[in-house]
Amino acid sequence: MDFNMKKLASDAGIFFTRAVQFTEEKFGQAEKTELDAHFENLLARADSTKNWTEKILRQTEVLLQPNPSARVEEFLYEKLDRKVPSRVTNGELLAQYMADAASELGPTTPYGKTLIKVAEAEKQLGATERDFIHTASISFLTPLRNFLEGDWKTISKERRLLQNRRLDLDACKARLKKAKAAEAKATLWNDEVDKAEQELRVAQTEFDRQAEVTRLLLEGISSTHVNHLRCLHEFVKSQTTYYAQCYRHMLDLQKQLGRFPGTFVGTTEPASPPLSSTSPTTAAATMPVVPSVASLAPPGEASLCLEEVAPPASGTRKARVLYDYEAADSSELALLADELITVYSLPGMDPDWLIGERGNKKGKVPVTYLELLS
Repeated sequence: MDFNMKKLASDAGIFFTRAVQFTEEKFGQAEKTELDAHFENLLARADSTKNWTEKILRQTEVLLQPNPSARVEEFLYEKLDRKVPSRVTNGELLAQYMADAASELGPTTPYGKTLIKVAEAEKQLGATERDFIHTASISFLTPLRNFLEGDWKTISKERRLLQNRRLDLDACKARLKKAKAAEAKATLWNDEVDKAEQELRVAQTEFDRQAEVTRLLLEGISSTHVNHLRCLHEFVKSQTTYYAQCYRHMLDLQKQLGRFPGTFVGTTEPASPPLSSTSPTTAAATMPVVPSVASLAPPGEASLCLEEVAPPASGTRKARVLYDYEAADSSELALLADELITVYSLPGMDPDWLIGERGNKKGKVPVTYLELLS
């Protein structure tokens, strides 16, 4: 009991001494041991790393989960060390709504069929998004959290210890200075001087030891940067894979919708192709409809007789192919990206399709896969 009381009294005395030293330093009434410039740079670099890591972590969490309530829920589950329940993505929820709408409005109607196809694509996008979130969380968010909750807490603890050792050292310096001043006035040897010098030596040793430990931890920030750089590459890789998969899903959907009869009835201008670098005016330009001996029935009502199709005397244009296209049947022309073909339109054609010719081959081609040239 007496030992515990003495320890508590000693700790209180040390705390009080540090508080007095800190206060006097703030008011310029006491000298302060300054760290060297290299050490100060290490401290500033560490603080900057911590602050930006926090900001990047938080904003990446917002990117992966825009819903703040869902983020709070996931945070609580993580702190309770419980598995986060599986959550339906926005794409999957939209897919369900579209599928239900098609079922009620008529799955065999043009609108119903299109809803079903788009719902399938949205479901694939939702699953792809789920995979991306999972991959990004493991390869990018987790290492950032581990740094903040592991290495940074250790650095912070050692920095606090260094601050205390520095306060103790400066308090010892102040006591020795006062003892020497008292000795000079008394013109005799003061035992307090010996005691103060001994305390100063001990405080200096502890401060130097703690400064070395803290310096080594701060220099380890360079390794943290290397690790975060690797994680950043992984994040970019997962994001690239995610957007590439989304693009493929939507490109495949666009192909399927383009083959649906009457899907875009009433459209006067084809939509600009996705991710095209061409201007909207050029990409969306419509081909002139010129008279022709052969006429085409609307897609789906009659098959295209390629032998009877002849290019018009005027109105043909050159077009550059933007993306590879696989022909669905013999009436279509397969395309390779960047090749040049001749295109033209005929009366009665769906405005989203043109006749394409390459050498002695011809067939229907989707406008959204072309850049029409002057």
